[in-house]
Amino acid sequence: MSWIILILVGALCGWLASLIMKTDAQQGAVANILIGIVGALLAQFLFGNLLGIGGAQAAGSGFSFWSIIWGLVGSIVLIAILKALKVLR
Repeated sequence: MSWIILILVGALCGWLASLIMKTDAQQGAVANILIGIVGALLAQFLFGNLLGIGGAQAAGSGFSFWSIIWGLVGSIVLIAILKALKVLR
């Protein structure tokens, strides 16, 4: 069941981040899911492990408000990094 939650929260976070960063037209549903999942893991690593912010949770930890917020933040950071590397236009 945690894989289904991971995919759903990842899709939501990736889609919202792509709307905010204006890359929604360039990527499809699979890219949104992958960006959401990787973004959530990135947020957990950056904010949870490196900065020690206790509320940073990955999307796979459950369907909660904070997992969506941290997944969204991580997805936005990931899209910004990809845009800086010009992978996404």
